[in-house]
Amino acid sequence: MTEIPAASIEARERIKTDQPHTARIWNYWLGGKDNYKVDQAAGDQIRGLHPGIGDYALADRQFLGRAVRYLVRECGIRQFLDIGTGLPTADNTHEVAQRLAPDSRVVYVDNDPIVLAHAEALLTSTPEGRTDYLDEDLRNVDAILEQAARTLDLQEPVALMLLGVVIFIEDTDEAYGIVRRLMDALPAGSHLVLSHTITRPDMPDVDAAVAFWNEHGTPKLTQRTPAAIAGFFEGLELMEPGVVSCNRWRPDDGEAALPAEVAMFGGVGRKV
Repeated sequence: MTEIPAASIEARERIKTDQPHTARIWNYWLGGKDNYKVDQAAGDQIRGLHPGIGDYALADRQFLGRAVRYLVRECGIRQFLDIGTGLPTADNTHEVAQRLAPDSRVVYVDNDPIVLAHAEALLTSTPEGRTDYLDEDLRNVDAILEQAARTLDLQEPVALMLLGVVIFIEDTDEAYGIVRRLMDALPAGSHLVLSHTITRPDMPDVDAAVAFWNEHGTPKLTQRTPAAIAGFFEGLELMEPGVVSCNRWRPDDGEAALPAEVAMFGGVGRKV
């Protein structure tokens, strides 16, 4: 019998199953099994307020895959620092990258006990590459960089993946500062991949769904305008088509049909 790591046991003991949690609800919307009835109930209520919310969960996941494939194929990236990993599902960052470049190295970062409990599912790799997992908060930039350097060569280009995670930093200046500190530590040729829930006058149902979540769930979310999201890429060369609805960022043929636009926007920028 395989021994369960002590960190995973400790993390499972910290998981609250009587309160809905964003990582588990996201997993529920994506068709995963790592969720509880309380998450399903909250997810269904949120979907009632905003019927398309499951679509932008899927759009964000598809964006991750397209961005990683672009970085590996067209930019030669072989190192990924994925902060705010979330619960593992199909086609995690290391799976997409190592399918194309087996020598790719990926460091996942999350401080969620639910994700930590599932970390062993992420700690897989091709023989040529390497995958690691850090139990750290996004705000602990120095600690993340110090520990990531055990797996990644921070003198060579790295793709910093921040998908749906800076929404948990309420203060926008603080959020900008965290992203800049991370990118400042990476060399030229590194890339930022970021996605974020938007607020916009023509999408009031999104605001209602987020308000419901912030009243009943954890952790709390912060929405930002598309212009504010573009601010995370200040000083970087923004790749076409810029900061757009995730399903409009270089869509692939054959992907699941989604609305023309979803309330999750993303972009890819290059440090020059």
